[in-house]
Amino acid sequence: MQYQLIAMDLDGTLNNDEKRITPRTRGALMRAQDAGIRLALASARPLPGLYRERDALEIQRHRGILMAYNGGRIVDAATGETLHACGMTLEEARRMLRALESLPVTPILDDGVQFYVTNRSAYKVEYECWNNNMTCTEVANLADFIDFAPAKILMSLQPEILPKVQSQIAALLPDSLAVVRTAAFYLEIIPRAVNKGQGLRDICRVTGIAPEAAIAFGDSENDIEMLRAAGVGIAMGNADDGVKAVANQVTRSNNEDGIAAALEQLLGWPAKEV
Repeated sequence: MQYQLIAMDLDGTLNNDEKRITPRTRGALMRAQDAGIRLALASARPLPGLYRERDALEIQRHRGILMAYNGGRIVDAATGETLHACGMTLEEARRMLRALESLPVTPILDDGVQFYVTNRSAYKVEYECWNNNMTCTEVANLADFIDFAPAKILMSLQPEILPKVQSQIAALLPDSLAVVRTAAFYLEIIPRAVNKGQGLRDICRVTGIAPEAAIAFGDSENDIEMLRAAGVGIAMGNADDGVKAVANQVTRSNNEDGIAAALEQLLGWPAKEV
C-alpha cells in the first residue's frame, strides 16, 4: 500500500504532555511530506487552535488539511478555503445550554474567533484559551447571549464526575446530537453526524485519496471513528483502552515519539533517535 495521508489528533498524540511536537516526531512528519504524503491535523479544537501545529509542521506548503471541531469544519491549510462544514442549529444550542445550567459543568462556546463563558475563572477556562491562543469574553447567560449556530458546546468538569454527567447529558439529547469525551476533563455536545471518522472520509472525498491509503493516529474516545475509517488506525501507547481495542496497532506513547516510531516501521525507514 502506498500511503498518501496521515491524520493525527493533537493533544495526547502529536503533542507530548508539554504540548510540544518532539524533534524526532517532527522530523518523521517532515520526511513524510517531502515524500508526497499529506498531513491532516484532526482535533476537537476550534480552527485557530490548530494554527500552532500547522505552522510547526509547515503543512501550508505541503497541501495539508485542518480538521477542526471533530470534523465539523475541514479547511485547506494552504488557501484557507472551507472544504466542509457542519454544526448545531441555534435552536439546539440554546435548548442544550438551558439544560446544562442545572449540571456541574462549565460550558465554553466559541464563534471561531473567541470563547464565551459566564466565568473566566471556572475550571479549565483559562487553559482552553491558552491552548487555542484565543481570547475569552464573559457574558451573563450563554443561552440568552448566543445569536450564532455553534459547531459544538464544550464543557469542562471534574474528571471524577465525568462518566456520570456524560450519561445524564446523553439522556437529555435529541437524536440529532451526541456527547463525547475529548479529554479527562472535557465533554462536548456535537451533531451526531459529526465525528473524526466522517471527517477523515470527507477529507478523502475532497482530495481524491482512498481511505485505505490513510494512516490515522489517536488516543481518546473521539478518535475511535477516525482509526476505524483509516486504512491503518494506530493508537498511542497512552491511549484509552477502548481506543487500543479498535486500533490496528499500538505504538509508543506521545512522550516517546510514538508517531515517529510507527511511521518508521510502516514506511520502512531506519529508526532515527533524536
